[in-house]
Amino acid sequence: MIALTLAEVAAAVSGELRLHGADTPETVVSGGVDTDSRNIAAGGVFVAKPGEATDGHLFVGKAVENGAALAIVERPVDEPVTQIVVADAVLALADLAREVVARVRALGALRIVGITGSNGKTTTKNMLAAILREEGETVAPVASFNNAVGAPLTMLRVTESTRFLVCEFGADAPGQIARLAGLVTPDVGVVLMVGMAHAGGFGGIEETVKAKSELVRAVREGGVAVLNADDPRVAGMAPIAAERGASVRWFGADASADVRRGEVTVSADGTATEVTVEGRTLPLHLKVLGAHHVSNALAAVAAATALGVAPDAAIERVAALELAERWRMQVLGNDRVRIINDAYNASPDSYHAALRTLAQITGPDERMVAVLGAMSELGEYDNAEHAKVALQAVRLRIPRIVVVGQEARGLYLSVIAEGSWDSEAVFFPTADEAYEYLMGELRDGDRVLVKSSNAAGLRFLGDRLGESFA
Repeated sequence: MIALTLAEVAAAVSGELRLHGADTPETVVSGGVDTDSRNIAAGGVFVAKPGEATDGHLFVGKAVENGAALAIVERPVDEPVTQIVVADAVLALADLAREVVARVRALGALRIVGITGSNGKTTTKNMLAAILREEGETVAPVASFNNAVGAPLTMLRVTESTRFLVCEFGADAPGQIARLAGLVTPDVGVVLMVGMAHAGGFGGIEETVKAKSELVRAVREGGVAVLNADDPRVAGMAPIAAERGASVRWFGADASADVRRGEVTVSADGTATEVTVEGRTLPLHLKVLGAHHVSNALAAVAAATALGVAPDAAIERVAALELAERWRMQVLGNDRVRIINDAYNASPDSYHAALRTLAQITGPDERMVAVLGAMSELGEYDNAEHAKVALQAVRLRIPRIVVVGQEARGLYLSVIAEGSWDSEAVFFPTADEAYEYLMGELRDGDRVLVKSSNAAGLRFLGDRLGESFA
């Protein structure tokens, strides 16, 4: 965090300052800010956030042991550290982030990009960060720090020398993106696509559209909205950008796109296409598997060029990215048995894309194996969307389908109902049982997709398989 006095921090979070030891209101703090006491280092600021499983106030002492200079708390704690007492620690974290970003932005160099969408946020964020880091100091989220806690923690990492802040905005209910993006008012807002992810929480696809459009409404006047020309729901957000006094930069396959792709070829070595941007057509070969990641790359290039990055430099840097993110189309194992671990997030769109990729990279003498778990947060659409996944798996003629977890049993039954039988599809209640089966089943030439939502935990099964066949 940039240097602030204790009085300035207290004012930013509307809190009551309770000094300890030799501290005064003018004492300066400048250490990292975190809600996890294990991440606190000397001079750090610990935010004691109440949680579902535990309470951050129980760990103030541990934070002090690790060197915390300040604790932001909802109630005073009997620990030897200066404290600022606030009504809501999470809101205080957001208020502090707003203040810090505003101060850095006032220096004139900081440019801010916000990214949202039903799928692809983290991949696009990593692609854009890889491009921008070559231009100047860039702050981007760790993993998927995109919620009410993670996004402000990312924002608080900016310094006076930061040139780019890349924010990822996720949400499972209306209003969340508006609140998070409103903390920073991005110069560039990127909307990737609108799909069924979190549709249960939003109450339907149209409500999801409204929620994602909140980022466009938050773009500053004179800024740029980077929109997907191939998604009608996203394209429909262009009038909102106009209302905000923001220009639109389009990406996609559509002929009208400012950053446009050609035909896409997917192989075990990656994903290839041509990109037309600013009157030039340049080759792009992604090391990341999956045709769907081309759209993410286009969005990253569109955002980067909107910020003044040369098109050829942007494409060269995104092509050099080895891995989009751990557990996202991550290739493990070896040439004989290749494991594709894509089990961190799963929406209907990403599920279908991953299954298509499995079919595209599997040669005629190789075998497809799909290890599938449940999708989360679909609400009333749960059964129907799992049934669609089952239908696609059968139509792709995947010869071995392994369904894991009680929450995914409906997916298994749908696979059987769609015509997969005679041990082509098997079901296991636990990942351990599935692992034991797969260790006896997998053979040379197998191409194995492990796909599920984060909650299903199959990413760890993918890791185990990757290690076993390394």
